[in-house]
Amino acid sequence: MTFRKLAAAAAALSLTAAPMVAQAAPQRVAAPADEASEMGGSTWILAILAFAAIIAAVIIAAGNDDDPVSP
Repeated sequence: MTFRKLAAAAAALSLTAAPMVAQAAPQRVAAPADEASEMGGSTWILAILAFAAIIAAVIIAAGNDDDPVSP
């Protein structure tokens, strides 16, 4: 058996064995939290601020600045 055939056989074996090895791995489960987070703010405030920032950027970009720079 040549080295190429041996390498191809090893690659094929690893491709067929990978799903079985992944399935046999132990599953991790998150631990339950005792208390809720006190830092959880409102996402509505962030959404309103983001929307206002976008509107402000559009207004600034579309501003009428037709004055010449040089005299």
